[in-house]
Amino acid sequence: MARVGGGDVTSGYTGERRVRLEALAELLPDHGLVGRMVGGEDPVLWVWHPHTGRQTIIFATPSNRGWQFLWSPDGQDSADDPERTAATLRRVLDLAPSD
Repeated sequence: MARVGGGDVTSGYTGERRVRLEALAELLPDHGLVGRMVGGEDPVLWVWHPHTGRQTIIFATPSNRGWQFLWSPDGQDSADDPERTAATLRRVLDLAPSD
């Protein structure tokens, strides 16, 4: 059975995903946030606000518009601008949890 293009597409995506998440993680402290890469071979970024205690998990995924960061609830931003995403996450996690 012949392989078209060679290589494992999944491992290419994993490497790109990790690079994008690491770029975002490096910016978090400048925005008063803390993050940790989790997930081993399928990395995600756990982000939390040390004062409000709010947290979320960030996914990086390819889309028809390029790479996107996704988080709950309903968060989405271009992975091409991790600085904007870090600022957005700060605003989202600054909000007091709804009771």
